[in-house]
Amino acid sequence: MSQAGQSRESIKMALDTLRKNKMRSGLTILGILIGIATVILISSAINGLNSNIDQFVNKLGTNALWLYHFEPFGHRPTTEELNRKKLTYEDGLAMRALPHVSAVDPELTYQNWQTGLGSVSLKHGTHKIENTILSGSTTQVTQVQDVEMLEGRMWTESEEEHRENVVVLGHDSAADLFPGESPIGKDVECEGDVFTVIGVLDLQPQPFGSGRNTQDNQAFFPLETFRKIHPEITDFWIVVKYDDPKNKLLVTEEVRELLRVRRKLHADQDDNFAIFSPDSLTRLWNQLTGGLFLFMVAVSCVGLMVGGVGVMNIMLVSVTERTREIGVRKAIGATRKNILAQFTMEAVTLCMVGGLMGILTGALLTLILHFAVGFLHASLSLTWVLIAFAVSCIIGLVFGIYPAWKAANLDPIEALRYE
Repeated sequence: MSQAGQSRESIKMALDTLRKNKMRSGLTILGILIGIATVILISSAINGLNSNIDQFVNKLGTNALWLYHFEPFGHRPTTEELNRKKLTYEDGLAMRALPHVSAVDPELTYQNWQTGLGSVSLKHGTHKIENTILSGSTTQVTQVQDVEMLEGRMWTESEEEHRENVVVLGHDSAADLFPGESPIGKDVECEGDVFTVIGVLDLQPQPFGSGRNTQDNQAFFPLETFRKIHPEITDFWIVVKYDDPKNKLLVTEEVRELLRVRRKLHADQDDNFAIFSPDSLTRLWNQLTGGLFLFMVAVSCVGLMVGGVGVMNIMLVSVTERTREIGVRKAIGATRKNILAQFTMEAVTLCMVGGLMGILTGALLTLILHFAVGFLHASLSLTWVLIAFAVSCIIGLVFGIYPAWKAANLDPIEALRYE
């Protein structure tokens, strides 16, 4: 019989074994099913979260660099970092003269950084909202960020220069202060002064959750207007927009050199500022998901090991039950290699069935998760489906070798005498 014929015969025998011992076979491959389904489900959830992060980062702006006196992502700032000299408005203006830099926006924000909420209230007539975040930006904010207006407009350079009392409201701020009506041209009271609403922003992106985003309860002012309201806030966050992704390293070095000169740092001194980009969030997220992947691997390995031991057990029982059949096959010319291939293929087929069932179960759970937790956007990963299926086959190969070896080395005479 050809190799292909032997393989088909082995698969047929494995399926016969499954049909004859449905309960035993089902319990045997349950561990494989659980392990594979776990891999599919967790990888799909992480795939959806990664997609959310990518969309969120893209909304923050492409071809952008962020500058602050320390990097706020991924670690608790040290005392030295907190006490560093702050970046200034003049630093931002100086960067606008650099080649390949298309826009620079020095920004100021007034909020409670411990809670992430604002610290002031806004009023219009009988309506009042709390915990509003106040922000001040230049007119170049629309060039460095993906700003989407729901209605109205942003302020002009003239309005910024003359410290006009105009404001652009976040989506939730406008909706709560002006329910059922347009806020454009109407006044709001903030910090004891009155400001005219000239625009409303669309909903801000958020990577997780489907509830309200604190960034939507925000009031945006021209930078000079903001400095009139809160002159004590001098902690600038600078966003630099450059012309082409290929110039990222060049622009980064030019900005670094400019700041080192302006901050009078010697050659042997480290930077006392931080330059980072939106993809810093992606790197931080990848570090966080690394632990989740390890958890996924650990849980899946337990299920797969249990399934593998179960496959070995059923194959040893099968060898014992079919000892006489093995003896007959050897008597009519089957070689050790034939017997080894047959039983190994049977073990692999058992695990393949468990793997396919696990993939289908994982896909069904992913579908349920996708619709039950809409913001998660769980999506099946073809890569992990193929990996999971390959692992199930490898489990069958590894745990089926010993029973197959035992069957192949049975003495044909003793096997024929077995009752």
